Amino acid sequence: MNLRLIGIGTGVLIILSLPLAGAIAGPDFAGQGDGKGGGLFSALGLSDSSRTSPAAPARPAAVEPGKPGPAEQPRTDSRCGPELSSPHGVEAQTCVLVGEGHTWGRSYYRNTSGRALDAVLTMMGPAGRTVQIRCVVGAGDEPGLCETPKEESAGDPDSYSAVAEFAVPDDEGELLLRSGSNSSGPRDG
Repeated sequence: MNLRLIGIGTGVLIILSLPLAGAIAGPDFAGQGDGKGGGLFSALGLSDSSRTSPAAPARPAAVEPGKPGPAEQPRTDSRCGPELSSPHGVEAQTCVLVGEGHTWGRSYYRNTSGRALDAVLTMMGPAGRTVQIRCVVGAGDEPGLCETPKEESAGDPDSYSAVAEFAVPDDEGELLLRSGSNSSGPRDG
């Protein structure tokens, strides 16, 4: 094989690997920072120690100057009640979400009861403001969510609460589970 061709190939590999080495080293390479920033995970947007809630988005990956990058996602804070389950096969957790000057309610659920259910999600805010939505919860084991429309925030986020009620969709309307956003435990966001 031609030694010149091998030398050129080796040089190309070294040149191509330099940006990867810089991404791995990150900004902490020069001994700056606390050792948590930078590195390959940060450069690729895979690591973010500033996240405070499950709904908070990751920071975008590093972008070279002059090249457009992904749009930065707005921050969403959440306050969720406990994860609850009923002996009838319904599991749910209900939250109040706040982001970009809007507040809304969301209930995450799973229905293993073997039958379709009705869910009513009610979000209550300051000054008697109430938003209510009805969701059909299909029979099956797949997780789902029910969400109210986003409304302009009015006042302190702690003045909002949400309640989801899961019931059998017949004349009796047997209540199987009630899940709320208020909890005496620690709060997210």
